[in-house]
Amino acid sequence: MASQVLSLRVDGELLDRIRQHAAKRGMSVQDYVVRTLIREDFDERFQSSLDETEKLTERLRARRPPT
Repeated sequence: MASQVLSLRVDGELLDRIRQHAAKRGMSVQDYVVRTLIREDFDERFQSSLDETEKLTERLRARRPPT
């Protein structure tokens, strides 16, 4: 996968907090931000999968004849 550049303007206080979080994990700011974005993307996709599974389960239950 080829890397590309993303430039962000960030408030100084926020950047300081990001630097502190990255330092606690022994990471660069860039690595910390990228990993945070990857984790957030995974969380959203995982939640979407759970929602779709729930919808499917509800539809299957609705089809099932009462016992």
